[in-house]
Amino acid sequence: MAADFGPAFDTEVPSGGYLWWYLDGLSDDHRFAITLIAFVGSSFSPYYAWAGRRDPLNHCCINVALYGQSAGRWAMTERARDAVERTPASLRIGPSVLVWRDGALAIGVDELAFPVPRRIRGTIRMSPKALPATCFRFDGGGGHVWQPIAPRARIEVDLLYPKLRWSGDAYFDANCGQEPLEDGFRHWSWARAHRGGDSVILYDARRRDGGGASLALRFASSGAIEGLPPLPMATLSDTAWRLGRTMRADSGSEVLLRSTLEDTPFYARSLLEASLYGESALAFHECLSLDRFRSNMVRAMLPFRMPRAGRLFR
Repeated sequence: MAADFGPAFDTEVPSGGYLWWYLDGLSDDHRFAITLIAFVGSSFSPYYAWAGRRDPLNHCCINVALYGQSAGRWAMTERARDAVERTPASLRIGPSVLVWRDGALAIGVDELAFPVPRRIRGTIRMSPKALPATCFRFDGGGGHVWQPIAPRARIEVDLLYPKLRWSGDAYFDANCGQEPLEDGFRHWSWARAHRGGDSVILYDARRRDGGGASLALRFASSGAIEGLPPLPMATLSDTAWRLGRTMRADSGSEVLLRSTLEDTPFYARSLLEASLYGESALAFHECLSLDRFRSNMVRAMLPFRMPRAGRLFR
């Protein structure tokens, strides 16, 4: 998944598989946040599932979410293969484009938010502090591979719609798999936090075969990686959809829920404050129930947030 230690946007995705690049950022004053995910073979697409997952390139999208005072918007329009262009260093999905150049990521966003149709248009630039150039497999067969491309970075957000400009700390990774995500996993939680000059990333997953996967890693500003002992698991309040949330933190410490950014029947994204290996830090956190996602009822709800442009079957 890496080209010059960055994303390889032309990576082959097999039938039934998926590939995504994930970027998040938090403004220096903590007033604004953003996540952007570019999918090839959209893991959470009901259209991909209904089409039998035969052609991942026919199910691509850019998911962008804005958070903050009067700036909240969410877009995820799926597009067919004739709206997708890929090279090793660039990915165009519809009117939005990601370009990797000179060790940095430049994004031109032009999407329509849903369910209230409002434009999200502007530029985003992500500059890594370091590029570790490593991958981690979550099972022996390579069914899911995680690549922390830039565990710590700087981000500059300059949007025309909505009118918004800020800079802050960021994180950028990639995930890929050879089978539907829900076939390999039942549940997972993930968190990333910046502490001083380094970053801590925590992964806990329950596999469909009954096994588990757990990672606790520290990434230094130099790109050096250190495995860390697992911290105790803390239980947070359930979401409005009664989705359970857990987060590892130092023994005896309290995990504070600063904000629930996304709350859906099968997925939640939150901003937490936690003590991690002796230092307090703000953390992006997500929890995902793939048992819930498999439900036909849940999948039937998704088109209301994930419209599709272009023909479904070819």
